[in-house]
Amino acid sequence: MNAFFEGMPGLLQGFWWVAIITSIIFLIQTILTFAGGHGADGINADFDGDLTGADAPFQMFSLRNLINFLMGFGWTGVAFFRSIDSKGLLIALAVIVGLFFVLLFFFVIRQLLKLTEDNTFKAESLIGKSGAVYLPIPENRSGVGKIQISYNNTSHELAAVTDGERLLSGTRVKVLDIEDRILIVTKI
Repeated sequence: MNAFFEGMPGLLQGFWWVAIITSIIFLIQTILTFAGGHGADGINADFDGDLTGADAPFQMFSLRNLINFLMGFGWTGVAFFRSIDSKGLLIALAVIVGLFFVLLFFFVIRQLLKLTEDNTFKAESLIGKSGAVYLPIPENRSGVGKIQISYNNTSHELAAVTDGERLLSGTRVKVLDIEDRILIVTKI
């Protein structure tokens, strides 16, 4: 390894060391993540520094984000060392790419977390919502009709009864309750 670094400028050596070490740690983290390793950081080094809000997928300052930043920083420095004469500009570019790596990781994790959301339809979530009568609903629960109601950007046709007068197609209704998978509605 010493022969590789022989005669190399100190800044370039630094970029190489940062790139190699963080790439190895990143590879280990990735293997642990896919192998089911708990915490995948290897250690619990996160601290409470969440700057993105309560619904953020993970904390802003963590070992994983540090590794992502340094990996982008190191490899950018290695890749552009000979192309960019100004070392200040090179370091600035490396910092920007490092930050981009962290933001890219945030984006990927956010997209993966969307896959774990429970978007199962639950009729109980319709209580208090409004819809329109699709098939007429007989008065005083003497029969079952249907309403059409939108929830979470999907349209549903569900069985409904009313305690009041007969409700004709197109009548706006509000869901009051649910019993045995049948909505109890009232005219708005």
